Amino acid sequence: MPAPTLTQNTRGRRKNGAVEPVVIAPNDMGKLPPQSLELEEAVLGAIMIQKDAFGTVSDLLRPESFNDARHNTIYQAIQSLAAVDHPIDALTVVEQLKTMAALEQAGGQAYVAQLTRKVASTAHLYRHAQILAQKATARDLISFAADIEERAYDDTQDVDELLQRAEAGVFEISQRQQKKDVTQIDPVISDAIRVMREASKKEGNISGVATGFTELDKTTSGWQKSDLIIIAARPAMGKTAFVLSMAKQMAVDYRQPVAMFSLEMSNRQLVNRLIMNVCEIEG
Repeated sequence: MPAPTLTQNTRGRRKNGAVEPVVIAPNDMGKLPPQSLELEEAVLGAIMIQKDAFGTVSDLLRPESFNDARHNTIYQAIQSLAAVDHPIDALTVVEQLKTMAALEQAGGQAYVAQLTRKVASTAHLYRHAQILAQKATARDLISFAADIEERAYDDTQDVDELLQRAEAGVFEISQRQQKKDVTQIDPVISDAIRVMREASKKEGNISGVATGFTELDKTTSGWQKSDLIIIAARPAMGKTAFVLSMAKQMAVDYRQPVAMFSLEMSNRQLVNRLIMNVCEIEG
């Protein structure tokens, strides 16, 4: 099999009057990482010529979304301008790059200016940004998978810890794809008032799911849909018994469906505890 070759990108930076190509190395299989230099150029150009374009893509893109180092630097300059609410165009981006001492790193003033001339239309900016975000996620997955593969070959690595690391890493990468939508306050106010009215009609003004522990319910108004409740204590202090008591009261007394997942007790052990709780049988 022939040795993999390097791919040269002729849209490089100028050095001593000549264009110095950007060399992008493939991986061991001869494959280039997922990327689209044309889309990177189109997105940056659109941001610099269309007012408020950055707000359209800011939740989707981060500097690492741009595989070309020049584009990564230019986007950092754009982010810096947006952070202080300054206008974003080719001139302001160049000035910001000068402030960052990164103009040469970004390809120079002429390169930044030519990005705006390559944009035929900004109509599909959001879709272009989505594609860049997906390619960046693919690169993150490739890099992460390579790291996991290397660790898996290491006999000193604990496999269970490695599995946890893999799960956490994939989850973290998936979270970067989540767009943080802005919510209008009007419907939120209406929903809050609705919940208050419903709570006023319930005994004890409970707006969530009652636990059966009166003082706790007074403090929390019951468990709410968006709550993550962490019950912490030292070993053998009764955490599981407390949770099982709540689960039993929610399910039996208040007719609320309950699911319980345990990493320390078998199904039979959990059921035995429930039976002891309900029937008041000695442990």
